[in-house]
Amino acid sequence: MTADGYSPATANESRGPWHAPTASGALHATVTVPGSKSLTNRELILAALADGPSRLLAPLHSDDSARMIDALRALGVGIQLVPGSGTYGDDIEVTPVWPLKGDTELDCGQAGTVMRFVAGLGGFARGDVALTAHESALHRPMGAMITALRDVGVDIDDGGRWALPFIVRGHGHVRGGEVTIDASASSQFVSGLLLSAPRFDVGLHLVHAGERLPSIPHIDMTVEALAHRGVHVERPGTGEWIVPAGPVRAKDVAIEPDLSNAAPFLAAAMVAGGSVSVTGWPAHSTQPGAMLTEILALMGARVVRRGGALTVTAGAGIQGVDLDLSAAGELTPTIFALAAFADSPSTLHGIGHIRGHETDRIAALVAELRGLGGEAHEQPDGIRIVPRPLHAGTWHAHHDHRMATTGALIGLAVPGVEVDDIGTTAKTMPQFPQIWQQLLTGESALSQETMQAS
Repeated sequence: MTADGYSPATANESRGPWHAPTASGALHATVTVPGSKSLTNRELILAALADGPSRLLAPLHSDDSARMIDALRALGVGIQLVPGSGTYGDDIEVTPVWPLKGDTELDCGQAGTVMRFVAGLGGFARGDVALTAHESALHRPMGAMITALRDVGVDIDDGGRWALPFIVRGHGHVRGGEVTIDASASSQFVSGLLLSAPRFDVGLHLVHAGERLPSIPHIDMTVEALAHRGVHVERPGTGEWIVPAGPVRAKDVAIEPDLSNAAPFLAAAMVAGGSVSVTGWPAHSTQPGAMLTEILALMGARVVRRGGALTVTAGAGIQGVDLDLSAAGELTPTIFALAAFADSPSTLHGIGHIRGHETDRIAALVAELRGLGGEAHEQPDGIRIVPRPLHAGTWHAHHDHRMATTGALIGLAVPGVEVDDIGTTAKTMPQFPQIWQQLLTGESALSQETMQAS
């Protein structure tokens, strides 16, 4: 626990085996999910680069956001928790400093947003900034990011590894300019450069030169977040962005609920029957989770947004699909679980990049479903799922929060499923076990004290 009382989500007491509860009947529940991880960590970066103090309203408090907060504090940024009206904890007040402080070490944990977004900030520090990560995350792609940062003038010593850990030798400023990058492995490479670009000496002209660009909504999210702070990003062509050098406006920003973290809760209505509502669903969002309204309807659900809540009601059954999930790869584990209970085979493609997430999600999903008696096949850029009767067994989380929630979702319909480490959900949703239980009991809400103590 830090001096201001912030307790990192890694203290989650739910670590260890967890017996996934099985639904005893149709669900009728309303759920409130915590704030978006993607938005929280983007706004923390922009607030740290802004021209004055900012406040994040109803942000996410999780392991990923804790890592970002710790990294920014280590760079000298002032961050305080202040009382707010959010269900899941305090607001965050950010006071920038310039230049950033060097001679420090940053532990990125398992957070891709931290390792990709903070690396560029190291160039603004005066002194060395050492970046490391949890051993399970050292495999995550960083080579293209290191190359691009060097091209804009960031001095990086990676010992020839092209991966974490490495040292950024900060000189208090970054030149910027024109750079070409292959972001096929992660859209976070693009977002990380765009977020820092307004503070580059001459701005940034970024061109993507790879065969594909996954998770485009996340790049749109970054561009929109910059626009809200007065930074206009030009997009002269596909895979091309121009960011002018200039100030980043201080601003108070309300964080949307995490729509991808809402996915297993909404999908639960289709697995167990009944209906599930998620409150605070935005009318417009750049989050990839916004695609759930179309995807779940395509798979047979009735999907309605009314009064600010999105409600998913089970249909006659779950329909098999052929889906390109390149824009929303993070939804793959939830859609995979639904496909396991569908009335026909499904193919999910455009997701080769998820092999480089917290784990190789394609291989892990296939292996875990087979372990429960199911049938699934790896493809070069996707997965094919053939529905089969499933049986009890252990579902391994692979240090991956979305693998853990997928095991919980399958356990709704398959008695005896045990997730080996449900606590890995602390990465983006520390309260998952409690909210999942709320889903089954039909309670309208859990107390704020319970949520903040999780």
